[in-house]
Amino acid sequence: MAHPYPIREIARQAGLSEATVDRVLNDRGGVRESTIREVRQAIKDLDRQRTQVRIGGRTFMIDIVMRAPERFSSAVRAALEAELPSLRPAVLRSRFHFRETGPVEELIATLDRVAARGGSQGVVLKAPDVPEVAAAVGRLAAAGIPVVTLVTDLPGSARRSYVGIDNRAAGATAAYLMGQWLGDRPGNVLTTISRGFFRGEEEREMGFRSALRNAHPGRTLVEVTDSDGLDATQRDLVLRALRRDPEIRAVYSMGGGNTATVRAFEELGRGYEVFIAHDLDHDNTRLLRERRLSAVLHHDLRQDMRRACQIIMRAHGALPDDGPSLPSPIQVVTPYNMPPDAL
Repeated sequence: MAHPYPIREIARQAGLSEATVDRVLNDRGGVRESTIREVRQAIKDLDRQRTQVRIGGRTFMIDIVMRAPERFSSAVRAALEAELPSLRPAVLRSRFHFRETGPVEELIATLDRVAARGGSQGVVLKAPDVPEVAAAVGRLAAAGIPVVTLVTDLPGSARRSYVGIDNRAAGATAAYLMGQWLGDRPGNVLTTISRGFFRGEEEREMGFRSALRNAHPGRTLVEVTDSDGLDATQRDLVLRALRRDPEIRAVYSMGGGNTATVRAFEELGRGYEVFIAHDLDHDNTRLLRERRLSAVLHHDLRQDMRRACQIIMRAHGALPDDGPSLPSPIQVVTPYNMPPDAL
């Protein structure tokens, strides 16, 4: 029964005599099983209270740096703010650095400002997987600022941990659903990606392509990319793809812009039989309720943000280590099982 506490402290916590606690800890016998359980529970209580003492009154400043469409960055902000009460007694403050598009150099400059300014206890980052970003993450780590990647990873960097789904498994899940719903009916599948250098979307595409090829080798994939997930650019790209290929009958969207994709089909008087997307943001929730999406592959963003904050707190010794971080569960959401807190 290893522990770091004096016998007097355990006895006070358990409401027992020091002699009784000493007999239990040294396995001398002569005590009831219920008393042994009381001593064990006292040690567990002291462990928990020690953690609370370590984080009580501490303030953690966390920088959220993201390149993403506004609909997703707003969902991240809302998820973090909803989870802040669950992280008490620690106090978390956040600074948001969001941009929808722009050169990678601007994002790197933001990361370098965070490192140079000081006062940051950690960074939650959604960024392209390119060497320049990995180098900036290395500079943050060297400055003692842990980085947690969110929804898309930078595995070759010095990031502390990744929080999000297994994107390759998510792509394979989408392929399974697509195959089940399309069956043997003819038709090509439109795949949409915001940018090829986001590893998360790249892994979704690889998982989807591999699983669909194995199950339905004759199905053709038509790719649309480089829209940044923005409706304004997505519409034109999808219109061009649809005009080139009259056999497109289904959509797998890995990078958003789904309202524009739906409108592009409508403008041409075209329909689709299956449309699978990611994340229950405001747009996708509305489209799912309107039955314009078949399913959304979703993960609990509030849980992800809570885990990201806890990883940063552990990096500073404020919480005990709880082992490796596992991928977030993938939820297949249809109009009939939408979470009650969906936007």
